[in-house]
Amino acid sequence: MAYKSSFLLELERLAQELQCSFAGIALQDGTGSDVHWRYAYGNRNEKYKKISVRYGKGIAGKVISTGQAIQVDHFPKSINGKAVEYPIMLAEQLVSAYAAPLRLAGQLKGVLLVGYHQQTEITHTLKDLVQNKAQRLEDLYLSESQEGRTGDHV
Repeated sequence: MAYKSSFLLELERLAQELQCSFAGIALQDGTGSDVHWRYAYGNRNEKYKKISVRYGKGIAGKVISTGQAIQVDHFPKSINGKAVEYPIMLAEQLVSAYAAPLRLAGQLKGVLLVGYHQQTEITHTLKDLVQNKAQRLEDLYLSESQEGRTGDHV
C-alpha cells in the first residue's frame, strides 16, 4: 500500500492550495458495491473511517455510479434528498463541497472530495484543480501498481 503515503501527501497539498477544511478519498471495495472513506486530511474526527455507503448512495456512491462530479453549495439547503444521505458532510460538518471521480487502474473506483466548514463558492478554478489532482492520484496509483508496490487491490 505504498500509494497510501502518496495519497495523504497529495491530499495535504490540495487542502493547503485550496485552503479547504477537508480533503478526502473514498474508494469502492474491490469485490463489493460498498464505498468507504479511506484517506482524509483536515478531518475533525475519525468518523469518516466508519462511513460506508452503497454504490449510488451518498456523495461518493453517486459520483462513482454516474462518473460525474457533484457540487454542494450550501449543505443541507441545496441538496436533493435528506441530510442523512450525505454522511461525510454531516460527520465533518461541511457546508460546501466538490467531489470528482477517481479512476484507478482505468476503472471508476473512487472519489476525491474537498469541503469547507463555511459556505464557499465552488469556482471553475477550484473544480479544475480538484480534477487535475484526481488525475495526479490516478497517475500515482498506476505508476506504483506497475512497479508492484501497491500491495493491495482496490
